[in-house]
Amino acid sequence: MDCLANKTGLVFGVANERSIGWHIARNAAAHGATCAFAYLPGEKMERRVRKALDDGGLPDAWIFPCDVARDEDLDRLFIAVGERFGRLDFLVHSVAYADREYLQEGRFADTPRDVFSQALDISVYSLIATARRARPLMTHGGSILTLSYYGAEKAAPGYNVMGVAKAALESTARYLATELGPFGIRVNSLSAGPCRTLSAMAVGGIDQILDRVEATAPLRRNIETDEVGKAAVYLLSDLSSGVTGETHHVDAGYSSIVT
Repeated sequence: MDCLANKTGLVFGVANERSIGWHIARNAAAHGATCAFAYLPGEKMERRVRKALDDGGLPDAWIFPCDVARDEDLDRLFIAVGERFGRLDFLVHSVAYADREYLQEGRFADTPRDVFSQALDISVYSLIATARRARPLMTHGGSILTLSYYGAEKAAPGYNVMGVAKAALESTARYLATELGPFGIRVNSLSAGPCRTLSAMAVGGIDQILDRVEATAPLRRNIETDEVGKAAVYLLSDLSSGVTGETHHVDAGYSSIVT
C-alpha cells in the first residue's frame, strides 16, 4: 500500500546506513514518498550520506548541507526546498548531540553550562527552528516526527544530559502540536528502543543497556532499526490522521514494564 504516494518529506539526521533517520526514509520511500535529505556540512558526511542513499536504492535523492545550530543554514535549506519541491508533506527530525565525555555514569552532575546549552540547542531547539520554517511549506497540512528515547521518562545510567534534552524534546513536540494543529500539521515523537547506531555507541554502558532490554522486555529481544522505520510510516502518513502530540514507543515493550 503506497500510503505516502505523492508525499514529499525532508529528513534530518542521516549519518550512515545504520541511522534511524535512514531507516525511516527508506521505509517512507518504499511506500511512495519522495525524500529529501539535510546533512551536516562537510565532505566526509556528504560521502557517508551519499553512500547510504546509493546502497539503499535512492541514488538520485536530493541532499543539502545544513548545520541546524546555524539559522542562516536553516534559512538557505528551506528556501532551497521550496524552490525545488514547492511544498512539504512531512519532516523527520532525527537530530541529537551531546558531548560524549559527559555521556557516562557518574558524570551528569559535572555537566558544564556550555555542554548543557549545546545539547539543548542542537537536540531540542532545532525542532522548533525546523518546524517554524516547514509550516509555510505544509500548505495542505503535514506531519512532523522527532526521535526520542525512554531516557526522557526515566533516568538511564550514562544517558545524562541527553535524557534531559529528550524530555525537553517530547515536551516541545506537544507544544508544537498544540500550536500547529490549526494548520493541519501533526507533531509526534517516536521513542525508539536502543539500537546500534553511531550516536548510541557514544552512550556509556550501551552494551549493558542492550543486554537488559533483551533480558526483560516483553518480547525478550532488542528492536531492529527497521522496525522504527515501519512505525514512522504510520505516523508520517494519513493512517495516523487523528494522532498528534503523542510519544509512540517502539521498544519491544520495555517501557511498559517495571524493571
